[in-house]
Parts: sequence; C-alpha cells; structure tokens
Amino acid sequence: MPATVILGGQWGDEGKAKVVDYLMRDHDVVVRYQGGANAGHTVVTDEGVFKFHQIPSGVLYPDTIAVMGNGMVVDPFAFLDEMQGLMQRGISLDGRLYISSAAAVVMPFHRLLDNLHEADLQGESIGSTGKGIGPTYADKYTRRGLRMGDFLLPKEELFDLVTRKVEYTNRVMEVFNAPAVSPHKIATDIINVRDLFAHFIADTQSLLHGFRADGRRILLEGAQGALLDIDHGTYPFVTSSSCSIGGAITGTGLAPGDIGRIVGIYKAYTTRVGNGPFPTELDDVDGASIRDRGREFGTTTGRPRRCGWFDAVAASYTVRLNGISEIALMKLDVLDGFDTVRVCTAYRTPDGETREFPQHATTLESCEPVYEEYPGWGGAASKARSFDELPPEARRYVEALEEMIGARITFVSVGPDRSQTILREPAYSFDTAGGTD
Repeated sequence: MPATVILGGQWGDEGKAKVVDYLMRDHDVVVRYQGGANAGHTVVTDEGVFKFHQIPSGVLYPDTIAVMGNGMVVDPFAFLDEMQGLMQRGISLDGRLYISSAAAVVMPFHRLLDNLHEADLQGESIGSTGKGIGPTYADKYTRRGLRMGDFLLPKEELFDLVTRKVEYTNRVMEVFNAPAVSPHKIATDIINVRDLFAHFIADTQSLLHGFRADGRRILLEGAQGALLDIDHGTYPFVTSSSCSIGGAITGTGLAPGDIGRIVGIYKAYTTRVGNGPFPTELDDVDGASIRDRGREFGTTTGRPRRCGWFDAVAASYTVRLNGISEIALMKLDVLDGFDTVRVCTAYRTPDGETREFPQHATTLESCEPVYEEYPGWGGAASKARSFDELPPEARRYVEALEEMIGARITFVSVGPDRSQTILREPAYSFDTAGGTD
C-alpha cells in the first residue's frame, strides 16, 4: 500500500497532529521525516493533552510503530525528557520506536550557536526557536556533525569524537567572542545518557522498506509548513529543513513511487510565527480576535502567532509544489461570528496584479493583498457534524477555497475533538474518543 504524507501547506502550526491522530487508526507505522525539537504537535485525548516535539504524534496508538527518520535532527536530551514524560503517563516506546542511525545530532553547543547567530543578525533576525536546529543542519551539510549511529561506537571512541567536535566548535565561538564550552563535560554528559536511548537506534531506511514489503501501512508526518521550506519557502525566513514533499523522500529513504496520498493541512485563515513577510497579516481587532479564539500561541515557544486572512495565492502555490491530492481545512469554527471573512486572491505589485507566489521574500514583502469578501455565518460551525449541517455561508466559504486552491477539501475541522471533524468523503473509520487541536 502506498504511503500517506501529511504536510503543512502554510507557515506551520496548521493542526497536522489532529489529522495524523485521525489517520493513524488506518495506518501501522508513523514516520517523522524532518525537523527536530523546533516542532510542536499537540494531541488532546480522554487521557489529557500530549505535546510532541520529536517523537511522532501518532505514537499514542498502542500498536503503532514510530520512526524518527534520517532527515530529522535529534536532540538526545530533549528526546529523553519527551520519552520519560510519555512513560510517566503509561505510554511505553520500547519495541515500537526507532531512531535513524543517519539522523543528525543536536548537541548542547548547537543551541548556544543558534542564539549567537540570531543575536548577530540584530534587527534582521529570523525568529529562530533557539533549539539548535539550524546549526545542526549546517554541521550536517559541512560534514562536521555527529549522527545518531555514532552513539553505537565504543564509549572511548565516542568520548574522543565528541571532544574533537566541541574543540572545533570552541574555535567558532571565538569569532563571536563567546566563552568556550567544556569538551570534557559535554563528552561526559553524552556518555552518561547514551545507554538510555542507544537501543532505539536502527537502520530505518532498511526497516521502512521491509515494512513496505510486508504490506504495512505507512504515514509520513511532516513538521513546520511548506512556506518555511529551506528551498521553496520565504527564504531567509524559513526553517533549516525540507518540509515539502521532497523532504518526505530524502528524510526517510522511501522512493517517490512509494508515496500515494498527499494530504495538505491548512487553517481556514493564516498564521505565522517569527519574522518574515506575511501579506494578509491583520494588525487590528480582527487579527487579535482570531488569535484569541484560535488560541494561537506556539506549542514550542509560547510566542503569540501573527494572524491574518486566508491567502489563496500562497495556498495554490503549495498545492502545486507538493502535488497535494486532498486538503484538511482546520479551525473553521474560529471564524464563527465574523460579519464578513476575506480571502486574498491575488497580490498587487508595482508591475500589476499577480496570482503567482514570488520566489523572493523581499518581493513578497512589497505585495499587497487583493481580497474577495464572503458573508460570515451567524450559526456555530462547531456544532456541525456533517457538511450539510454547517451554516450555508460556511459551506460556500469552504467551496470557494476549494475552487481557488485547486484541491478537494475532504476534512473540515470545527473544533478540537475528533467528533468535531467533518469528513466530506467518509472513506475512513474512526472512533470519537478524544481529539487534537
């Protein structure tokens, strides 16, 4: 059975965890394929709220096999905290979680470098989470980084390897006039924790191909969103990994032909965290209302998200970029009660109107949104359990978005609970105990 890919179609925070949670009942294996502890996926069940940063969010199903793919950057200390938090709540990962031996390692000094780089940018900072993601990917591509497979070396060899890496980093720190870090302490800390997670490390590329051969149903869980993709996003205000469809392939070792279904996740409006251009941003009472109603604060950083109307130009771009076959439209209920809702259908530029998403962030910064207005709905979308039960104006809004962005909207989320998800083409089997945000 071809794999399913879940990816964000905006600037992240679209609500991917809810869709992953839904679809895991029809899948056997969940794989995170990029990013690291800069991600924040929240799942709400009858047992409470679970916040995931590195471990795939589909792991809450007890028979699910979870894989942290080679495209990820893994912070071993943050991983242990996350794992122990799950274990304390009765969720064991032994025997069903695997970490790619080829995944890059986030070291303590990477977080220091991350903050130094941000400070050096001064007024042009990216808005990094400070989790060390960018410097870790930089070391990966300059071939100076550690990989998870290095933790399987004899302790003496691992200690020497880490020591050399820290000594090199101290030379880099001198450029920033920053104090050196202790090679002995970091190497000792690594040795002290390696046995707590070494048994999770595996050749996940071979593992996944074995699962495919056995007919296991695989779901690939992306982090962030396509507009933050290192190649195709609003560079330089992007993340450091490929969070578009290409990352699902390079970050797992699966082949393009192994991918079947590509589900793009979009909010019924748009949000962004950190700096960078955002044409539909609302710096007014409507933006504040969306933020408050949607509880738009970062899972990882707690920062308030910037909020604005739906951007159909950007959405059409990410649908085409990723070959998205269907869309999950999240948080439609947040727009309940607005007299009118607006959708950006084009950009106004010095050269005239365009429906093309610009390649460069500086160009996007100068774009002004061209809006179409739609009547709001007086009823509560959150009460609907089928598409026909939505207020007529809400149905028209969904249909208009579908036509503009060129992909079928098969999921409409109208609240945090599983039961508050409308399946326009109900081809899947779910229960209704719990949900996600």
